[in-house]
Amino acid sequence: MKRKPSADVSALDANFKPVTVEGHEVVWHDALRGGPFVLEGLPFRAGPGAPLRRLPGDHAAPWVASESGDALMRHTAGACVRFRSASPWIAVRATLGDGCDMNHMPRAGSKGLDLYRGRGAASRHVGTVQPNPDDRVLERLLYRRPPDDAGDETWQVNLPLYGGIDALEIGLAPGAAVRRPPAHRLGPICFYGSSITQGGCASRPGNAYTTMVCRALDAEQINLGFSGSARGEPEMAELVATLDGLAALVLDYDYNAPTPEHLAATHEPFFRTVRAARPDLPILALSAPSVWSDSPDAMRRRRDIVRETVRRARARGDRRVAFLDGARLFGRTNRDDCTVDRVHPNDLGFRRMADAVLAALLRLGLPPSPRGARAANRSGQA
Repeated sequence: MKRKPSADVSALDANFKPVTVEGHEVVWHDALRGGPFVLEGLPFRAGPGAPLRRLPGDHAAPWVASESGDALMRHTAGACVRFRSASPWIAVRATLGDGCDMNHMPRAGSKGLDLYRGRGAASRHVGTVQPNPDDRVLERLLYRRPPDDAGDETWQVNLPLYGGIDALEIGLAPGAAVRRPPAHRLGPICFYGSSITQGGCASRPGNAYTTMVCRALDAEQINLGFSGSARGEPEMAELVATLDGLAALVLDYDYNAPTPEHLAATHEPFFRTVRAARPDLPILALSAPSVWSDSPDAMRRRRDIVRETVRRARARGDRRVAFLDGARLFGRTNRDDCTVDRVHPNDLGFRRMADAVLAALLRLGLPPSPRGARAANRSGQA
């Protein structure tokens, strides 16, 4: 029996027709609907095709009911798309949702995306999408392989820190295969905290301290930093306690507690709620990483409140919790070079924060991801 010729897929689906981006032919692939593309950092997303939100749509924390709270949930801080391909060039086409255009943060960080090549600490930044003020759809070539480079690699596209994404496509060379990326070596690390935790004011998404830490450890990031809003709500503690398989929790909301009294009333209860559900979870508690304060006594009180949560836990025999003094996060020299506005870190400040948090997490000891450990064993790299 004579076999019928196979159909031309590009004739059936226009998405498979090559188009030209900055002189290079690409085929667009939807990166938000699964398959070989892995969307990370949004554990509460309802499923493929659902909007990108960092919290469940029905979450009941008081501030979420406000318009600003809903907008912050749609910001994709910490989220990324990972995949593996030997494509000689890579492009992105992103439809931006609502975001913040601020006078103290580069737009490449608040609304932009950046691309990393490689895995874990060996990965390197290779391109950034830098939006203009009125851009709604971004289409950019982010990487072109040198002629002498084989190029079969893991790729990570970091999503905006202070903006949303309604659609994301990855453009690969016609015929280039795409595969799922390798599993991370560690389970996810969850960060709960302030605008600094969310990434303000990194120059691009990959330079937020949370992303630097997770890149160094080869771990998925779950970023629950909410600018001006995370105040240790009991509902948030209960939500964090539901997360399975975490390698660590970084508790970093000191800056957003409106008063030392509020911090004292919420910090230890937040910790205890998570600890009751996750008795073995490594938890690192930070005080605010300030360069200055017009109320130094209040800042010291805040630091002591966070430290006291840890001291009490350790007195009860808990050895999976540690305190990191925010006053030390920017180092001892040139501290005034580390922020944009004496509050929000620039890239230097985030790098120093990342180094300090990374060292503290390693001292706590972090459990490997079971999937990541198996993958490392298969490759002989465990």
